[in-house]
Amino acid sequence: MRRSLFVLPLAFVAWLTSCTVGPNYSRPDVPKTPAYRGADNSTVSGGTSLAEEKWWEVFKDPELQQLIRTALKQNYDLRIAASRVIQAQQQVTITRSNQFPTIGVGPSVSGVKSPAIPGVFGGYSYVADALNLTASWNPDFWGRYRRATEGARATLRATEWGQRSIVASLVEEVATDYLQLREYDFELDIEKRSLESRKQSLDLTKTLERGGATSMVDVRQAEQLVEQAAELIPQSEQAVQQEENAISLLLGQNPGAIPRGLAITEQPNLEDVPAGLPSELLERRPDIQEAEQNLVAANAQIGVARAQLFPQISLTGTGGVESIGLGNLFSWGARAWNYSATATQPIFNAGSLRANVRLSEAQKEQAVLTYQQEIQTAFEQVSNALIANRKLRDYRGHQEALTEATRDSSRLAQIRYKGGVTSYLEVLTNETNFLAAELALARARLAERLALVQLYNALGGGWQQ
Repeated sequence: MRRSLFVLPLAFVAWLTSCTVGPNYSRPDVPKTPAYRGADNSTVSGGTSLAEEKWWEVFKDPELQQLIRTALKQNYDLRIAASRVIQAQQQVTITRSNQFPTIGVGPSVSGVKSPAIPGVFGGYSYVADALNLTASWNPDFWGRYRRATEGARATLRATEWGQRSIVASLVEEVATDYLQLREYDFELDIEKRSLESRKQSLDLTKTLERGGATSMVDVRQAEQLVEQAAELIPQSEQAVQQEENAISLLLGQNPGAIPRGLAITEQPNLEDVPAGLPSELLERRPDIQEAEQNLVAANAQIGVARAQLFPQISLTGTGGVESIGLGNLFSWGARAWNYSATATQPIFNAGSLRANVRLSEAQKEQAVLTYQQEIQTAFEQVSNALIANRKLRDYRGHQEALTEATRDSSRLAQIRYKGGVTSYLEVLTNETNFLAAELALARARLAERLALVQLYNALGGGWQQ
């Protein structure tokens, strides 16, 4: 009977502290699609998705790989994200500590001296010493602290996924800027070659004019071609240096030159890109995972808010020894203790506690919508990248044919002009068309490779290390 009287209250307390108010998390309905729009038979279903490849397996240029590695070590955004992860880890520990008692121990000394009052009482003085152990505990009867810890852990996971999202974005940005830089280099090379060719053509035209075989009009038109090519070079040089500065910032470095690797025409490009299954996107995209963990945290906050509607119980106790003088401090008669237990039930708070519950429920609903929106945005990004990957490949093919046609037209116009069959105006027109076609082809090659970079990121690749 005595054992039962002791065990039953403990069992009751244990049962109470196992209660947790508030909803348990379950994944909400998410937008579904059987296949990505824009995917052809070569990019659909089964097999390994492009996103499962490591970034160094997708980007083959050794210089680009080294730039990405440097960025992953030195980029400030990524280092800030790592700091946020550490902060979230410590916040979990702080929040979880509320579930446990706090205990402290320490000595104290107090002294009193009171003068005598004649005819009333004599003066006295003493020095009291004490050594006390103090404990306090707020039993988590309704799961308030456990829900708060659940939310803190979800926030930690969201922060970790946020860090991975930054890694993926950083890989995409470095690759994008590097490919853009190599395309600017290629444009600059085209423009310099075109300028040199047009200078030679101008020299020829001047020779013909001095010999009376042509007029000064042709010389002036040849000079126009030279100046048209020359004016493009400073613009391209500006673009090159500014792009180098942008890459330097991603690397966490001061502006400076960037090493070059493969030319834009040599950069690997996949004809058939395996996209994988749409259902895999939810588990692979770090931004979707981050949004879901934020939803888990918001769901846990409902339990925290509801627990505040119930009685809050606090237990405190102090035990130790006290005496006048150190000599008696550790004797049996110097022992002292006290304890208290309080329970507080909210009665009137002008509706703030229930409003807090409704607030947390509304915040969870917002997190649900954000999570669903992230999924739909991801599907859109994948679809756009798949469409771009296929259509830009077709566009680049047509642009190659156009460039070849304008090259041949320019060659024939030069032959006709040297043979005296046509005026220099025909050469001017065809040279202008050829240069424009060459630059457009360079940009088409860049756009095709950037579509692959964007597709890799949209499918959730790049953060795996």
